[in-house]
Amino acid sequence: MAMTAKSTITAEAIVDRNLTLEIVRVTENAAIAAAHWRGKGDEKSADRAAVEAMREELGKISVDGRVVIGEGERDEAPMLFIGEEVGIGKGAKVDIAVDPLEGTTLCAKNQHDSLAVLAMAERGGLLHAPDVYMEKIAVGPGYEPGIIDLDRTPTENVEAIAKARSVSVADVTVCVLDRPRHAHIIDELREIGASIKLINDGDIAGVIHTTDRDETGIDLYMGTGGAPEGVLAAAALRCVGGQMQGRLVLDSDEKRARATRLGITDHKRKYAVDELASGDVLFAATGVTDGSMLDGVKIRPKHVETSTIVMRSWSKTVRQINARHLRDI
Repeated sequence: MAMTAKSTITAEAIVDRNLTLEIVRVTENAAIAAAHWRGKGDEKSADRAAVEAMREELGKISVDGRVVIGEGERDEAPMLFIGEEVGIGKGAKVDIAVDPLEGTTLCAKNQHDSLAVLAMAERGGLLHAPDVYMEKIAVGPGYEPGIIDLDRTPTENVEAIAKARSVSVADVTVCVLDRPRHAHIIDELREIGASIKLINDGDIAGVIHTTDRDETGIDLYMGTGGAPEGVLAAAALRCVGGQMQGRLVLDSDEKRARATRLGITDHKRKYAVDELASGDVLFAATGVTDGSMLDGVKIRPKHVETSTIVMRSWSKTVRQINARHLRDI
């Protein structure tokens, strides 16, 4: 198992390191389960396999956890439903957000950047977001606070990044989910000459790409995607010092009522990254299919290989963990 880190582990962090490795095992097992369904065109079976594997491993970790972002309401999901208690029931009281298979379509088609994802924070640290759309904009670390804003135009946001990097607009790359609702963003970005990375699915991966521009070439993420995915992505950005804003799209009475039931009273609020994911945050993602930052699961005759990124906000630690798991044969 290869590990690289961007900070020194202190004595205080040793216990947390053990918990970090526990959540890595959770995303590893979910990714391995989903990988057996890559390219088979069966999204439901791939997702079910990942959910079952993740739920089993979550039951073994040393926390008193509750799911705040999961597979849906209790009556919609048999496991990993919102409010479900997970962990052994002892240890730190934490909130947990999961996407056992981010990019189910990507997995079913064996396309890039399908992931198994989990975030964990102190109790109350993750926004209880309803399953609605969220407007999002995100940028990685190294910029002055407030460099991006949802209420600015795509041109204004790109020009701010270009100025901060001392480059032309043509040298800024923006990741956008390829959807008709983003036609106006795509048209404007092309008009000013910015580079666009269009993705077919998986906007958690899209946001995470901004955390390491040197590796991915992505400066900015912008567009509208799932709110639960926005909270998970914010957790990753919190760990590296990136910036993000999100605003829920509550365009019907039913959606506003759902948000209110989850304690959200300001339906037009623009959330900063530390309001989406606050306190001490852990984040882990394991590649199911190959991607820009992570390799997908490799199933060998006698072992399975996984590639995982795991981060912690308190120490700003980022680790890449490449693991080999012996197969039962």
